[in-house]
Amino acid sequence: MRSIAIIPKRDNIGESLRLSREYNANFEYNDFFLPFILDDEEKKKELIEFYKALPRDRSYDTMHGAFLDVTLHSSDARIREISELRVRQSMDVAKELGIRGVVFHTNMIANFKDDVYMKNWVNTNAAFYKKILAEYPGIYVFVENMFDFDPDMLLELAQELKDEPYFGVCLDYAHATISKVPAKDWLETLKPYIKHMHINDNDLKDDQHKALGQGKIDYKEYTGLMAESEIECSVLIEVSKLEDQEASLEYAKKEKIYPLL
Repeated sequence: MRSIAIIPKRDNIGESLRLSREYNANFEYNDFFLPFILDDEEKKKELIEFYKALPRDRSYDTMHGAFLDVTLHSSDARIREISELRVRQSMDVAKELGIRGVVFHTNMIANFKDDVYMKNWVNTNAAFYKKILAEYPGIYVFVENMFDFDPDMLLELAQELKDEPYFGVCLDYAHATISKVPAKDWLETLKPYIKHMHINDNDLKDDQHKALGQGKIDYKEYTGLMAESEIECSVLIEVSKLEDQEASLEYAKKEKIYPLL
């Protein structure tokens, strides 16, 4: 599904709605990944009702699920328990909002190249997300590369879940550009499983979340790679400030950057 998304700003929702209408952009909600929001039932309900009251279709929207300290593969049962709770809380919000899917992170120790650790990460995450997909039918689970060095582990997870139609990889292209592997290799490796993406700009060294065109990422190359890979997916322009969102949308439109071709 080819589409573009922005992060809505609750404190200036009129501008978010304008950008959404002008560029036919969906929303990816960033209000619900913090633990203190997930545990505050009154605040959470207030946020959900606020977004549900907006005059727009939410069925193609997405949200960022809990990721801070979420370690589904932990050997500590108590850490696993709270991690699984955070994922379910995120999925509950998505169900209430009636949106398309939720993004979670790999959250692995990228440089811990221990075979037992890596195998456990794949097996534990695959088994848990199979349960989640069964518990929340019709809601996509997207797993995003954080600061992973290469796409290998995410590929193994995706292969384990290849028969789950509502599982997909969220490729953060900006994260890929600062990894140890060229971004084009991430695309080539994961292309059968990519159903959602995050894009923004940086200096090819640090994750800076700059507006598109204000860093060093070659988005013309990215667009060419997307065409070569024949990937059709939703894309979030992951910048927070409204002015950066509009600058990014204009840049993507003018330069014909995927998906604004």
